Amino acid sequence: MALPEWFPPERIFHVSRGELRIYLGAAPGVGKTYAMLEEAQRRAERGTDVVIGFVETHGRKHTAAMIGDLEQVPRRSMTYRGVDFTEMDLDALLARRPEVAVVDELAHTNVPGSRHEKRWQDVQELLDAGISVLTTVNVQHLESINDVVAQITGTTQRETVPDQVVRVAGQVELVDMTPEALRRRMAHGNIYRPDKIDAALGNYFRVGNLTALRELALLWLADKVDDQLDAYRAQQGISDTWEARERVVVALTGGPEGETLVRRAARIAARSKGADLLAVHVARSDGLAGADPAQLARQRVLVESLGGTYHQVLGTDVPHALLDFAQGVNATQLVLGASRRGRLAQMLSRGVGVTTTALSGAIDVHLVTHPQAGRGRRTTGVPAALSRRRRLLGFALAGLGMPLLTLLLWVLPDLTLTNDILLFLAGVVGVALVGGLWPALVAALVGSLLLNWFFTPPYYTLTIAQADNLLALGIFVGVALAVSWVVDVAARRTREAARASADAQTLATVAGGVLRGQRPLPALLDRLRETFALRAVSVLELTAEAEGRPGRAREAGAWRIVASVGQAPASSPGAGETAVPVDDQLTVVLSGRRLEAADRRVVEAFAAQAAVALRQERLAEEAATARPLAEADRMRTALLAAVSHDLRTPLASAKAAVSSLRSPDVEFDAEDRDELLATADESLDRLGRLVENLLDMSRLQAGVLGVSATGIGLEDAVPRALDELGPAAADVTTDIPADLPAALADPGLLERVLVNIVANALRHSPAGHPPTLTASAHAGQVELRVIDTGPGIPEDQWEHVFLPFQRLGDRDNTTGVGLGLALSRGLAEAMGGSITPETTPGGGLTMVLRLPAAAPTSIEGPQE
Repeated sequence: MALPEWFPPERIFHVSRGELRIYLGAAPGVGKTYAMLEEAQRRAERGTDVVIGFVETHGRKHTAAMIGDLEQVPRRSMTYRGVDFTEMDLDALLARRPEVAVVDELAHTNVPGSRHEKRWQDVQELLDAGISVLTTVNVQHLESINDVVAQITGTTQRETVPDQVVRVAGQVELVDMTPEALRRRMAHGNIYRPDKIDAALGNYFRVGNLTALRELALLWLADKVDDQLDAYRAQQGISDTWEARERVVVALTGGPEGETLVRRAARIAARSKGADLLAVHVARSDGLAGADPAQLARQRVLVESLGGTYHQVLGTDVPHALLDFAQGVNATQLVLGASRRGRLAQMLSRGVGVTTTALSGAIDVHLVTHPQAGRGRRTTGVPAALSRRRRLLGFALAGLGMPLLTLLLWVLPDLTLTNDILLFLAGVVGVALVGGLWPALVAALVGSLLLNWFFTPPYYTLTIAQADNLLALGIFVGVALAVSWVVDVAARRTREAARASADAQTLATVAGGVLRGQRPLPALLDRLRETFALRAVSVLELTAEAEGRPGRAREAGAWRIVASVGQAPASSPGAGETAVPVDDQLTVVLSGRRLEAADRRVVEAFAAQAAVALRQERLAEEAATARPLAEADRMRTALLAAVSHDLRTPLASAKAAVSSLRSPDVEFDAEDRDELLATADESLDRLGRLVENLLDMSRLQAGVLGVSATGIGLEDAVPRALDELGPAAADVTTDIPADLPAALADPGLLERVLVNIVANALRHSPAGHPPTLTASAHAGQVELRVIDTGPGIPEDQWEHVFLPFQRLGDRDNTTGVGLGLALSRGLAEAMGGSITPETTPGGGLTMVLRLPAAAPTSIEGPQE
């Protein structure tokens, strides 16, 4: 559940007057409520004013006994849809104003009409009032991992609490128990009622589920501990590494050695259980391109596939940037690649690896060798800083401008050598601005010769008689070279910065298009085609026949198009203007125009992402194909298992009765004969109902069930259904308003739905507490609630009861093949209605049958 807009962050983070202590568990039954009550008793013995605001014992005698003589604030009674509920009385608790309040089940949803929707909001109000709170929550109720729990257990938990509420608690205590111990507690009846034990052990409380939930709880709590540790280190100004957990950082430069470094770092992290793997690339803070984006994209995918995370930081000093990042994440080990620079370059400068090692302090640094070590940096084709036209113009100015300037100075009278040098220097700067470095060097060389020949005594010779003139000419040459170099570097950096900005904008545009698209691969290819003004883009895959045979890979039929956009996409790498290989099997081919070398680097990054998108699409298709097959296989297996006993039981009973009647060896009186005939009749009726349910379920799944909807009043349909159930339904309480509109339904199907739902409620209702049926109308629908106060069903098991051949809490296989509720929901949906479960306040299960009203109604119920 997301935090509502009215919930200010300061209500979470500023709870100075009230302390929140949470008992976190991996599953129901681990002892959270018991541990919370133990703490409450300890505080009460120390003289603390402790009261119980709300505690749910779920019928567990040990938990109930732990309450002892603690003061309990009476619960508040509420009526919703004609049913009485009890909730925590928040106002009474605030008026009582104890030092500590015990409030169970933090993620609980309050009855509509309460001041707050969720109980955690009640707790926040108690904390704001200065009341400390002891509470409990299970890991499956945490919002951030709700989807993970659903994937593990197969059920979605609807009651959740925001992680922020739990994370800012003063204390979070894990109440832990091994899966085997928890299952023993379940088997001994210490968690659920006996009629629910078998179903729980075979579904939610399986060893694998409990182990996974336990790991989730431990990891979540470890993350909270990490947050507390980071906060403490920040408050205390501690920058030294604390080796509480192994964190391995691998530095990526965007070079080809990156994959070797990532795999080596992953092996180092794997040696320590629970170690973190982080990859970091230091980008230049001036925004200029210094790494291959395609290499970085592939290395990022590799890091994430190995369970690590990818990070990018800015910095001009790479060693310090790396160490700042490593210390910020409390890293224990740093993996670097051996320098690719040559020996001469390493002699002149220590390099990143040596400098980082010298400054690393407590962080262990691994220098990993690789095939590119010592071979020098691979240079890519860097475009010239200035265009060819400007360079030619610069050479022309150097060849013609310097002589023209000499002629001009020869004509002008009485100029000193200093003035001549300054004017020649201005000419060299002009040439540098127009043509760049090399024309400026030519201009400086020609200018120095002309100055020496015409303006430096002795004239018309290259000899320089005076030392100060030699110094002046030397300074002229040096300044001219320096200015030329600065101008050329500035022009080159300007062009590189513009190129890097364009590449970054292109990557951001493509990424945005992919994220907004429903199908990532076509969106990526289409955005790539638009960005570079191409006619078509195609992704080619090598056929199975051509794999491993390089000679055949050049044939036209060796490739097949797996995705394409645009007109006339290329069907082979040679059919397009540009081919970008992704791996041995995939190649991205661009058609329409040939790209520049700088553009190709960006396209390589797109090609790597296209390969990832293609794999994701194929995995999704395989999962979609396998899901119906797995479901059909599960249904077939369950049907055979259930039918093998459930259909055989009534057949055996009927056959035994008939065989006894036909036996010539025994004489039966009239009473015994009637009893045997009744047994045979009952068994055959039961067999007929089972067969009819199976046939209706098959018709529902095939979509051929005939429905004839008409207006029918529930006051007529409900009694007929109760009559069919016989004496067992005699005590069922009904409350159907006289002005309730008719429901639009098939009378026969509606009766069968009601029989199945009420029979299920009767089967699970305790003795002396029969189910209650209430009806109402709301928003054009007629609603019938079948309410029982039995053991109920955990919310995470609600959807399981509607699966065919499922009997939660029923393992004797004598009460049917588990089609009742599944068939009822199918029939209700076939009539345009629905069946949804709700928790009965105080314990139990409420089944809500909703059907469209046959005519507009003026009755309004509570807003949902």
